[in-house]
Amino acid sequence: MKNIRNFCIIAHIDHGKSTLADRLIQRCGGVAEREFRDQILDSMDIERERGITIKSNTISLDYRAKDGIEYQLNLIDTPGHVDFSHEVRRSLMSCEGALLVVDAAQGVEAQTLANLYLALEYDLEIVPVVNKIDLPSADVDGVLEEIQEDLGLDPFDAVQCSAKKGIGIDEVLEAVVTKLPPPKGDPEAPLQALIFDAQYDMYRGVVLLVRVKEGTIRTGQKARLMHTAKDYVIEEVGLRRIERVKRKSLEAGDVGYVIAGIKAVREIAIGDTITDSERPAAEALAGYKEAKPVVFSSMYPISSDDYPDLTKALDKLALNDAALTFEKDSSVALGFGFRCGFLGLLHLEVVQERLQREYGLSLLLSAPSVRYRMELVDGTEVSIDNPALYPDPTHIEQAYEPYIKASILMPERYIGAVMELCRDRRGEQTTFSYLAVGRVELTSELPLAEVLFDFYDRLKSLTQGYGSFDYEVLDRRPTDLVKVDILVNDEPVDALSQLVHRDKARGRALHYCERLADTIPRQQFKIKIQGVIGGKVIARSTINPYRKDVTAKCYGGDITRKRKLLEKQKAGKKKMMVVGSVEIPQSAFIAVLKSDAGS
Repeated sequence: MKNIRNFCIIAHIDHGKSTLADRLIQRCGGVAEREFRDQILDSMDIERERGITIKSNTISLDYRAKDGIEYQLNLIDTPGHVDFSHEVRRSLMSCEGALLVVDAAQGVEAQTLANLYLALEYDLEIVPVVNKIDLPSADVDGVLEEIQEDLGLDPFDAVQCSAKKGIGIDEVLEAVVTKLPPPKGDPEAPLQALIFDAQYDMYRGVVLLVRVKEGTIRTGQKARLMHTAKDYVIEEVGLRRIERVKRKSLEAGDVGYVIAGIKAVREIAIGDTITDSERPAAEALAGYKEAKPVVFSSMYPISSDDYPDLTKALDKLALNDAALTFEKDSSVALGFGFRCGFLGLLHLEVVQERLQREYGLSLLLSAPSVRYRMELVDGTEVSIDNPALYPDPTHIEQAYEPYIKASILMPERYIGAVMELCRDRRGEQTTFSYLAVGRVELTSELPLAEVLFDFYDRLKSLTQGYGSFDYEVLDRRPTDLVKVDILVNDEPVDALSQLVHRDKARGRALHYCERLADTIPRQQFKIKIQGVIGGKVIARSTINPYRKDVTAKCYGGDITRKRKLLEKQKAGKKKMMVVGSVEIPQSAFIAVLKSDAGS
């Protein structure tokens, strides 16, 4: 056990975690050169396209140190984006140490700090790594100063490297085996193995990724999941190289996989403990804090026949993504679907894209919303994230919405534009502090609902890509909330209802009305599209009807002849409008909701 090292790589987005993992894998011979590809641990297409890590991934490597001792390194590559911090948390619980990567050009950024605090929460040993030292803009001395000042770590422990060029990789590996502690545990004790992730294999069922804390897990052993108290026979155990490598057993300190013939996704819970059925452990290991979703959206299959497939796909995805929550939902316009909870807008986009790619589903998503709390006149409290459940406004005493503390790191020259953006999004208590020469951290308290749509995109364009954004949820504060309904010919379209702050209601309603007017086909009668709050119309668009030129046969004569024909036509159109109903095509919903989420 003293020759095992369990560690993960943590850092801000784009500081070179996956590239460093690639170099470590190559240096240890974890994969043959002809099979190697960049970002080898990023197994999903969407990760490779976007150049980001979404899922934590684990690999076991064999490394011969300078003193000739053979070590087994269990490496976990983690995501950097704030929306996937639950993945980082799960990885940290399986490790004794972490490599904290800092970009030599960008320095310490928002997620660097957030991930450091997460690692300290689990008492991990931390080795700082200064990456990208080959860049012309690299300021290694400045970054070492930031490591000491901002992170409180010893800059003399920092390892300097360039993952892209392969400089300093041996020094990183030596730091792993000399500075990070080996795991603790007794192979003879009753079995305790933590399930930190799971995958679904079409042929083998659920594949559990585990960290064995105490005892030994063997093929053929009868094991129990402590959460559900169900017993299974262990079919196969082994290590994760790039492929799965079978072993007879996994002992205390090992990180590997377990296949136990679990067919139903609902039978397992991430964070559960595996123990021996004959000699069970006295108690389960401390599991995970449940991830609390902050962004909610309803998902509907475009074809109602796909509803059973969507149910199965969400079950399998939730196994692999513990932060995804969902419950059944229905809409008059769009049929049956699910109300889903996400950790942020990027999380929502990734789930939607995975459902479309991996399960071949065509989906429609409602506008994202946050969870509001209402104090009613009778003294009761309700939480609402779905506009359909909005109570009668006369029954509401006070509404509260979630606020976040946003931390934005950027070069000094962009401070005016970013402060203006925060003010436009109802930001409060905006302050800034200088971290280094020309580098500013701006903090502002903002309503989460204002950050949902295009805040991050706007920030990136205002700061020319140099701004980094991180946030933590603070509390709930009073708000002037209204429900905006969209009416088409006086009929409400429930899928387009939304909860917004009163000041933003007209702009949002106008946007919806204009989009619908562009996409709903013209009819023989006039179609009016209105945005309303209660009974008050705040926005309107009109789709004019097809009209026949009824005056074409009138040659000369009195003007009253033409007027009579036009009045007759007008009366006919009005009658049609009463009888006719407007079918809103799927393309109209897609245009409205897509443009809103991305506008």
